[in-house]
Amino acid sequence: MASTNGIKTRLIIMNFLEFAIWGSYLVSLGIYLSSVGLGSKVFWFYTAQGLVSLIMPALVGIVADKWIPAQKMLSLCHGIAGIFMLLAGWYCMQSGGNVEFGTLFTFYIISIAFFMPTIGLANSVAFNALNKANLDTVTAFPPIRVFGTVGFICAELFVNFTGYQNTYAQLITSGVLSMLMMAYSLSMPACPVNPTSGRSLSETLGLNAFKLFKRRTMAIFFIFSMLLGVCLQITNSYGTTFIDSFKAISRFADDWAANNATALTAVSQASEALCILLIPYCLKRFGIKGVMLIAMFAWVLRFGFFGIGNTGGGLIFLILSCIVYGVAFDFFNIAGGLFVDKQTDKSIRSSAQGLFMIMTNGVGASVGTFIAGTYVVNRFVDMSPAGNPETNLIGWQHSWFIFAAYALVLCVLFMLFFRNPEHSKPQVGLDKTIDEAGDDPEGMVEADHKF
Repeated sequence: MASTNGIKTRLIIMNFLEFAIWGSYLVSLGIYLSSVGLGSKVFWFYTAQGLVSLIMPALVGIVADKWIPAQKMLSLCHGIAGIFMLLAGWYCMQSGGNVEFGTLFTFYIISIAFFMPTIGLANSVAFNALNKANLDTVTAFPPIRVFGTVGFICAELFVNFTGYQNTYAQLITSGVLSMLMMAYSLSMPACPVNPTSGRSLSETLGLNAFKLFKRRTMAIFFIFSMLLGVCLQITNSYGTTFIDSFKAISRFADDWAANNATALTAVSQASEALCILLIPYCLKRFGIKGVMLIAMFAWVLRFGFFGIGNTGGGLIFLILSCIVYGVAFDFFNIAGGLFVDKQTDKSIRSSAQGLFMIMTNGVGASVGTFIAGTYVVNRFVDMSPAGNPETNLIGWQHSWFIFAAYALVLCVLFMLFFRNPEHSKPQVGLDKTIDEAGDDPEGMVEADHKF
């Protein structure tokens, strides 16, 4: 028992640091960029996060599966990401208010190129440690993962109440935490690697994870994961910027929420922390289809409540939007990661998690953020100093309602096309799953979990 509790504590610390790094800037970066005249460029910083997720998680996952143990790869990635995030903060400090988009963006994109793969790597390290301790990942992982959300919240509140949400100091905070995580990752239990000798080229390159697309259920799951991934970074990109914009409207200028946008959005992560604990029950009770449908409808409410809310009399709707975010994010990201883990052989675990990241935070998030910024927000909202606050408020409302409509359409389509896998057969290796089970390998999951 002591050993089991010990590994859980170590994984809790790992998850806390992992998401505190992200929480230091993810929801507040738009406020700082707007303050230095880069408001119209906000979407590029979040689109870049998706673009690097197209390639880097898969490549890093392959390396972790084949050559470098995942815990060491996690350390290496955090080291590089931390260095370049510190360089981004240092550049902004030296530039004062004259921040050039190109220079800052270059440091930023290199940093996130190495940070984004660490989310999947952290999952692989955790699943490996839990399996070694003979713990069920479906029931043991969510209570551990919830401390990642706690770390995100702590970082959010820290940058809010120190005033770092308005400055480059949020980037320095993230960089320092990355360096801590670089060292701590090396204390994690060793993860296995699979030598490439005697294997085919596709196995050597870790491309076997893409064979999951041969399975109808997995192909549909990944396609809808990509489409739902469109929603992931929209409120991260513009949520605090939208709330902060109420300060420019006289009747909202003194509202607490308008002046503490990052603290208000911390409600989202608090909700997320609580919703994580519901995942094991919901997966067993509703299956992956039910959980994904709940997530999709939660995105409808997330955007819709933003569209009708404000920091004054409509504050309750902003709070409700933050509350349903926990369901929208957790029931998609975390449940999806668990589903992928249960559907794949351990030899391609990191590659499969990387593929999930590609579809969601890669293709989905990059395309979604680019379209949201270029064709929706920048069309209806003028974030330049010359923008009219009252006109912008109407523009923000139009934008949120468009996003809500998209999520609703997606919800209906998923309900029609996806079906829950059966659970009558035990999980087997990937080759057997694909080659022997034909197009109906949905039963390839553990019998005691309804996935």
